[in-house]
Amino acid sequence: MKFGIALGRVHHRHFEEITVEADRLGFESVWFPEHLVLPTAMSSSPHPGHDHPPIPPDVPVYEPFAYLAYLAGRTERIRLGTHVYNLGLRHPFIAARAVQTLDVVSRGRVEFGIGASWLAQEWEAVGLDFHTRGRRLDEALAICKRLWTEEVIEHHGEFFDFAPVMFEPKPVQRPWPAIHVGGESDAALRRAARLGDGWIGITHTPESIGRPVTMLRQLREDAGRTAERFEVTVGGPVTTPDAVARWAAAGVDRLIVAPWERSIDAVAGMRHFADALLPH
Repeated sequence: MKFGIALGRVHHRHFEEITVEADRLGFESVWFPEHLVLPTAMSSSPHPGHDHPPIPPDVPVYEPFAYLAYLAGRTERIRLGTHVYNLGLRHPFIAARAVQTLDVVSRGRVEFGIGASWLAQEWEAVGLDFHTRGRRLDEALAICKRLWTEEVIEHHGEFFDFAPVMFEPKPVQRPWPAIHVGGESDAALRRAARLGDGWIGITHTPESIGRPVTMLRQLREDAGRTAERFEVTVGGPVTTPDAVARWAAAGVDRLIVAPWERSIDAVAGMRHFADALLPH
């Protein structure tokens, strides 16, 4: 089992301290939250069955790849993930360059979590059609993959159109940093099975994770992708080795944890977690 740290569950002033300590303690990864902009009027939620946004519009937000590049310079081993990046809101040139740069300066430590987005007002503020988000994401991701692997790229699609370009250097990780498709909807699971190197969900239990894991296995089998690398990543409670074993048996490869109640207690909580559950 891999253990990541949820930076979205702590006050932003503690990001650096927590990441440096997580690196020292042996956590596998940290996961950085992302929004481009937060309108004052927001509705809906990424959590099924909820209608109210889980964050206020005045929550501090940072450009993830700039901040993660800084954290890369402060750490040695820990992997650096986005949970999740709204790829459809960007031109793929911008996103592919950001990911490539972070992968180079971190010496291959990027985990690229992406999502189709849940916040319609964010798309409206940017001037894009929220109802096209799935198709736009798929096209942007396809272009990013080509930019990261091909010498010369030309594209003429529904949302993006450009003559031959070159894109250097390529990422350190080949063919590209692992792409974790986020979302709890059936559409998100289909996208993960079809296009991703993994799926990243929200908070689950060993019982609730059964449906998405089963669906992902069937979808990947239907797509002929069972031999390819694929990881299931979710948040969830874990306090004992037996609990870790239950998560693993349920098909989870990585747990993103926040072993603290208050931000001020985060470092102590991570140390306690590491003593109890991380291999030494």
